[in-house]
Amino acid sequence: MNPTPGARSYSFPKEEHLCRKKLIDELFGRGSSFGLYPLRVVWLPTPAPTTAPPQVLVSVSKRNFKRAVDRNYFKRLMREAYRLNKYRLLEADGGHRVGQLAIIYTGKEKKPFTLVEKKLISGLERLLLDAPPISGMASPS
Repeated sequence: MNPTPGARSYSFPKEEHLCRKKLIDELFGRGSSFGLYPLRVVWLPTPAPTTAPPQVLVSVSKRNFKRAVDRNYFKRLMREAYRLNKYRLLEADGGHRVGQLAIIYTGKEKKPFTLVEKKLISGLERLLLDAPPISGMASPS
């Protein structure tokens, strides 16, 4: 079954999951970050603009949520919010510059899905603004 042209894909396939330890270490070592309570977003830019989806890591602190069932709940919540709103990044004019992305839940209490989704949308929009300028498109002087 082929999607109709122009239809959005709301999938979150395995290829978009960030799993390799080397890439994760590089993301946290060289990446930029900002916080939008209860989320923290860490990202690493790509050398050139792209329309390909970034690799995404979703994490919840064991320090704040001792029970695995609670951590899994928040990871599921953040994955769902990202899956439904990643088109904002992928359909940006001129592409985006995000190669790898980590979304970390830093809150200490449960928040509703609507709040988490709203903060994630704000984070994706901020990513588009914070992305470094494209080096090949400098203004003529």
